[in-house]
Amino acid sequence: MYTLEHVPVYVPDTSVIVEGVVSKLISEGKIRGKIIIHRAVIAELESQANKGRATGYAGLEEIRRLRELAEKGLIDLELAGQRPSLQEIRGAGIGAIDAIIRDYAYEAGATLITADRIQALVAEAIGVSVIYIQPHGEEKLRLEEFFDENTMSVHLKEGSPPRAKKGTPGNWVLVDLSAKPLSREDVETIAQETVEAAKRRPDGFIEIDREGSTIIQLGSYRIVITRPPLSEGWEITAVRPVKKLHIEDYNLPSKLLRRLDERAEGILIAGAPGMGKTTFAQALAEYYARKGKVVKTIESPRDMILPPDITQYSKNCADIGELHDILLLSRPDYTVFDELRDDQDFRLYIDLRLAGIGMIGVVHATTPIDAVQRFIRRVDIGMLPSIIDTVIFINKGRVETVYELRMTVKLPTGLREAELARPVVEVRDALTGELAYEIYTFGEQTVVVPVKQVSFSAFGERIKRLIERMLPGAEVEVKDNLVVVNVPRVAAKALMKKMKKIKKLEDKYGVSIRVNMTG
Repeated sequence: MYTLEHVPVYVPDTSVIVEGVVSKLISEGKIRGKIIIHRAVIAELESQANKGRATGYAGLEEIRRLRELAEKGLIDLELAGQRPSLQEIRGAGIGAIDAIIRDYAYEAGATLITADRIQALVAEAIGVSVIYIQPHGEEKLRLEEFFDENTMSVHLKEGSPPRAKKGTPGNWVLVDLSAKPLSREDVETIAQETVEAAKRRPDGFIEIDREGSTIIQLGSYRIVITRPPLSEGWEITAVRPVKKLHIEDYNLPSKLLRRLDERAEGILIAGAPGMGKTTFAQALAEYYARKGKVVKTIESPRDMILPPDITQYSKNCADIGELHDILLLSRPDYTVFDELRDDQDFRLYIDLRLAGIGMIGVVHATTPIDAVQRFIRRVDIGMLPSIIDTVIFINKGRVETVYELRMTVKLPTGLREAELARPVVEVRDALTGELAYEIYTFGEQTVVVPVKQVSFSAFGERIKRLIERMLPGAEVEVKDNLVVVNVPRVAAKALMKKMKKIKKLEDKYGVSIRVNMTG
């Protein structure tokens, strides 16, 4: 379409301005003529930038580039149209700004440039000439140049040299990639290029865009951008999995694999930050999918690299109630929740698990029992084994500990009065069966008690001999971590004199000694 002066006129919408497409088309010689920037675009970008959103900064930077191209004589640049009302700006997310720009292009007889498929279809429907910019394939970004095959993460901060963590989880070093500090302009340019790529590439999306921070998933990279006022300067942190592992790469014991196949449906994957929890969860999700299970994930952000038959939901793009309804209605065999953070996350995990859906939760914890304790204040302890049956602790990229939870009624370890028997959640090593912790209520408190495992094969006979020497005529029986001493009533006086020594034996060997009077 041409104006009376036979000069092509183009009207770009916000989508192509944010992606930085128009300046590239001009630089490559694909567009010449007049570019009209509608004031609605400026208003929307200004609103986004005032909220601290990266898309607003990226769009304003693109307009600056267009001004420079106009000064070089490559195009004519013009501002036109009325500034939208506050209500129209607020309605940008439902198409109010798009409609203003589209209508202006129709009235001016101009060609609309857009990267929004819906905008392009509507414009064509009303007779507007359209250049639709389709998503491009992957392209090498400046950020990616900081990575090599051994790089786990890259850390860019204005005023500091670029740094990278190289190695593997639990075994890495922080190295300087250059002696020259990065300027604010350097970091801003890399950030804007990354935002533009996330909007343009099919494997990229902006997960969160808040005042002062932006979280992006771009291929295998999880990128966090912070800027003033949240941080004192611009900073970019990009994390990438060094290696994608399958469940077979962990060399899991056959007993654990059988448990994962047959019994484990309430799984917690615990570990410190950077120890490989998400990598293991990713491998486990793929393992269940290969077994013919329907698997879905809840992520924030979505950074797992999974096959297309596993649906990945973003917690940032839906509220907890919506995710709850979707998963209850679709009934997957397993749902991977990466990561459990606040009360809403834990409530969703608990509700879905009690509804019969297999759950795999990823949680930060420095010890395996810490992961279980995150649930104790949120549910009655009698429900714990119904919600969590397997805890897998990851340390330095490998499975270090596996616990199972069982409910029983017993006398807790260390208590001696039979009337103190109560419901107890036993936390046992899933591979050896050894008791590690007991969880029970004592008064109004819920207590988690570590149980020191005693190898009676090593010193059981020694305890028995010591007590028999102390109390001649006593019958001593050693079982589990309990020593039962039956003393004739005639020896009661001798027993009273030896009680302090018996107490010292308890403390020394970490066992419970129960004394009964007989005869």
